[in-house]
Amino acid sequence: MVQNQESGAKAVNYGLKTAKVIAGKLGYKKTGDPRSNEYAKEEKTVAIKCAHARTGSIGVTYKMLDRISSVLACFERDNGDYDIYEISPGIYRRIMTPTRSTGSSAGKVGIALRTDIIKYGKYIQRVSL
Repeated sequence: MVQNQESGAKAVNYGLKTAKVIAGKLGYKKTGDPRSNEYAKEEKTVAIKCAHARTGSIGVTYKMLDRISSVLACFERDNGDYDIYEISPGIYRRIMTPTRSTGSSAGKVGIALRTDIIKYGKYIQRVSL
């Protein structure tokens, strides 16, 4: 499905809300911009990115990849649980492709496929919300 401004805004709100819940379950605290998915625990800063069960990718801004220790990719299962994978910014950059967006994220966001994150990332745990 191609996103428009409305569906994109819904996806952003879902991602922020879901990341906050998952961060709490994993012991991470919010850092920086309230409209960002960046969290920290001890010396580690992560971007927590979430995808619905039928969504095949996540997106991370290039600037965020420069600031974080890792990406926590949280993929919803059909039962509503989330499988969490950790991937380094370096590996994420190798597997990502530029967004096809022609809007505000054009040239600023890299998209990584769920299958590639599962293949190259490290499985952390399953979380029930």
